[in-house]
Amino acid sequence: MAQRIWTAGLVVIGDEILSGRTHDKNIAQVASWLQVQNIRLAEVRVVPDVEDRIVEAVNALREANDYLFTTGGIGPTHDDITVDAVARALGVDVVVHPEARAILERYYADKGGLNEGRLRMARVPEGGDLIPNRMSGAPGIKIGNIHLMAGVPHITAGMLDALTGTLEGGEPLLSETIGGFIPESEVSDLLREVEKAHEQCQIGSYPFFKEGRVGANFVIRSTDAAELAQCLDALCQGLSEAGWDWQPGGV
Repeated sequence: MAQRIWTAGLVVIGDEILSGRTHDKNIAQVASWLQVQNIRLAEVRVVPDVEDRIVEAVNALREANDYLFTTGGIGPTHDDITVDAVARALGVDVVVHPEARAILERYYADKGGLNEGRLRMARVPEGGDLIPNRMSGAPGIKIGNIHLMAGVPHITAGMLDALTGTLEGGEPLLSETIGGFIPESEVSDLLREVEKAHEQCQIGSYPFFKEGRVGANFVIRSTDAAELAQCLDALCQGLSEAGWDWQPGGV
């Protein structure tokens, strides 16, 4: 019987990402963190600072997955509109969270105090709770299955750390890798047949170019250790029978 697979979507928000001025680092760190929580990152969307686009992405991904994460757009400036967009997507008002306000008052007590921009970072969709932020004071927000986090990678990392162990996940995702100087186009049928014969496994093919030659690493993933072993054996046997040399762990 197939194990229940928990999935998450990620919405990366910001014109600076789409323009190339800022290179996103959050996709990789969110994906890696989710793997440790036994949750699969199923889809990522990068959207501009446009409320309609954020609402559309939030609604699509929160309904399609167990969890939704957003990064960016929860700061103090006029173009930080993630809170407003998520509130609209959920059909709730935006309110000032009293605990968030108190946190910001303490944080900015020796930095000029709260002003209108800083107070924006205490706004949450009504019913939302806070995700602690040990780096810069302003908290993240969680409401339902949605988690709103900062766009600055080291602050995002701190928020993820605060969420560690709080989300339900599925069985651990196990993996095995083999590889060689094997053109993936030459073994595409074999990969398809082996994966089809092992329904609880997925095979990913990752081509490379080294030493003037093309090759590929093949990663088999499954939550079932026995199925994973059988799939690995079948792929190794198939590659050997076709005359290809391969090595454990990949190239």
